[in-house]
Amino acid sequence: MRPTEPVGIVTAGLWLPEGRSSASDAVAAGRLRRRDAEALGHESVPDAGDVAPPDAAVLAARGVLDGAGVDAGELDVLAHAWMYYQGHDLWSPAHYVARRLDALRALPVGVQQVCNGGAAAIGLVMAWLASPDPSPSARPRLGLVTTGDRFAGPGFDRWAGDFGVAYGDAGTAVLLRRPAADGDVLLLRSVATVADPLLEEMHRGADPFSPVARGHRDRVDMRATKRAYLSAHGMLPFTTSNRRAVRTVVAQALADGGMDGRDPRLTHVVLPRFGAKTLAESWLPVLGELVGGARLLDPGRETGHLGAGDAVAGIAELTARGLPAPGTAALVFSAGAGFTWSCLLVESPAR
Repeated sequence: MRPTEPVGIVTAGLWLPEGRSSASDAVAAGRLRRRDAEALGHESVPDAGDVAPPDAAVLAARGVLDGAGVDAGELDVLAHAWMYYQGHDLWSPAHYVARRLDALRALPVGVQQVCNGGAAAIGLVMAWLASPDPSPSARPRLGLVTTGDRFAGPGFDRWAGDFGVAYGDAGTAVLLRRPAADGDVLLLRSVATVADPLLEEMHRGADPFSPVARGHRDRVDMRATKRAYLSAHGMLPFTTSNRRAVRTVVAQALADGGMDGRDPRLTHVVLPRFGAKTLAESWLPVLGELVGGARLLDPGRETGHLGAGDAVAGIAELTARGLPAPGTAALVFSAGAGFTWSCLLVESPAR
């Protein structure tokens, strides 16, 4: 999906708590096998403690708005995405984030597309900003995307709830503007997304539908549902679909920007924040074929997977490091249960 005119990324931010959860503690407690810890490749991941997920999003958003010198009252739309429980059973965390920020004229929208939620929210806000304005005015249209996740017990074990992924707590935010302005750190050129609904069973397994959350087990157990899927179908459907999906989103994102994988303007690729073995087996081989000349950034070694926040955190990683250089571009990846894959093409405008 390509906007009719560039949408500016004013700035982006990542809020991480001071607390950490260590892999060695999980191994010592018998929750995680040592070989699995080594395959993940994280010494520790952020632990938010008592900070609720929407409050983590608010903290990230405040940093972004303050850094941009933008009042929350100027926002036109606010999309909040999440993967795991937000703290109340039947409730809109997007409206809470808007209220806490005093973004009272913004339209709050909740996006629940699991781990790909942040990328989906960016795509939705980009499309919303690019749509015809029913009441044209001289001022630009502003959209904020936030994510917030906390993978706390007793309902979730961040180290042993899934295969090949450890989960870290964080809040993220990115501020988008149309039309883009000279002060924007990056331009959002494309959000390419593809889905394979045939893989939804990987997170449903063989369990019947339950009338309540965690009705089958005391905690979220994606290992159990994936074992059931693999027992019925084997690994080939996922590996085939994953390879095809990554190829598709890369090709589409680059084509939207008038580029291909050999273009020297493409200098960086931000990987999703999965375990080291998962990246080595499922992502690095295909990316090496497609964009082998670009430098791969793997910020997930320090954070683990941030739920819905990987894409926004990837943009924040680029802005924090002053990447890419003016006149060059980067790809930012995200993927999540369902399955859905996204690739964002961002460009640093020539100064």
